[in-house]
Amino acid sequence: MAIIRYLTSGESHGKALIGILEGIPSGLPVSSVGIDGDLRRRQGGYGRGGRMKIEADRAQVLSGVRFGKTIGSPITILIENKDWQNWEDVMSSDYPPHPPFSKGGMGGFVTRPRPGHADLAGALKYNTHDMRNILERSSARETAMRTALGAIAKRFLSEFGIRIGSYVVGIGEVKSSELKVKSSEKELLESFKIAETSPVRCPDRTSSKKMVQLIDKAVKEGNSLGGIFEVFAAGVPVGLGSHIQWDKRLDGKLAQALMSIQAIKGVEIGMGFEMSRKSGSEVMDEIFYDSSRLTVHGSRFYRKTNNAGGIEGGMTNGMPIIIRAAMKPIPTLRKPLHSVDINTKKPIKAAYERSDICAVPAAGVVGEAMTALVIADAFLEKFGGDGMSEVKTNYASYLKYLSNF
Repeated sequence: MAIIRYLTSGESHGKALIGILEGIPSGLPVSSVGIDGDLRRRQGGYGRGGRMKIEADRAQVLSGVRFGKTIGSPITILIENKDWQNWEDVMSSDYPPHPPFSKGGMGGFVTRPRPGHADLAGALKYNTHDMRNILERSSARETAMRTALGAIAKRFLSEFGIRIGSYVVGIGEVKSSELKVKSSEKELLESFKIAETSPVRCPDRTSSKKMVQLIDKAVKEGNSLGGIFEVFAAGVPVGLGSHIQWDKRLDGKLAQALMSIQAIKGVEIGMGFEMSRKSGSEVMDEIFYDSSRLTVHGSRFYRKTNNAGGIEGGMTNGMPIIIRAAMKPIPTLRKPLHSVDINTKKPIKAAYERSDICAVPAAGVVGEAMTALVIADAFLEKFGGDGMSEVKTNYASYLKYLSNF
């Protein structure tokens, strides 16, 4: 990323998660209350595991914000792991007084890799026979911090009328009727509003009920479920990203960001894979011009469809950005699959740790955060500015230029 940089640190059952976000201009109103709202959304959703009842994530802003506004320096966020008190001996950074066996197979040494998880590949790569060293960091617990940092990026984008949201369009074999790529920002925001009232964050109420029933079935069977969520960005101006080099293309950056979320196995922009099954005349978004019409992004050019998902040639075209991501089922199963003990090499059932049954609704919130961070970076790369007033002046000038095109 060109302007915004961020790092996360911390283990799933360690003392805390830490995040550092750099590149946000000074003068942006930021509060922990606003960040906590997205943290709560990430912890919700039907099918989440028992840990969500233990952790009530709260963001502590340690630096980069003074009197409620950013000051231009790196922003540091801390999220405490409330369950740390039960894991102090297992996750101690000092030499423990005795081997950390107090939690037996659940919290001590982990030697039974789970199919589909990072356990075995990580153990082989980092030369460890205790896979807790791998699973603690590869855990999706890390996304709590990404969600917090993304909330700040969303707050920045909101100053320019850019709204980011998500909803679930499929869990397991149940698909929502909301699969058609939307071209209307109003329609997207309405779907998002309805989804926020659904236990699985799906705007299709009929499908939502079927998804809940499917999750209940998976619970009884000791199984897990994946699915598909959609992230949108409404109000994005024309011209973010570039066609000049491969690593400047915004769709490439967004795809990488979404694929980096734990358990995500596929990403598509707009109509995505379905485009390959259609002819060109069926899927290209025709262009129109109305001298009396001015979009919210300052352009008089517009499209009636949005099959491209708001990006053409690696650049935003003024339509809403639409991204879909496919999440595989959670690898940790209550009825474990076959595995091999990394030490004895004998066949054994895979390890089980407290886990979700379905985390697709939560993954959508993480997808919002990653999308926001990428778009905020592209926005600042184009318009620049060390303070919010400077960025707003630059953006206003660009919108005026577009209106005269």
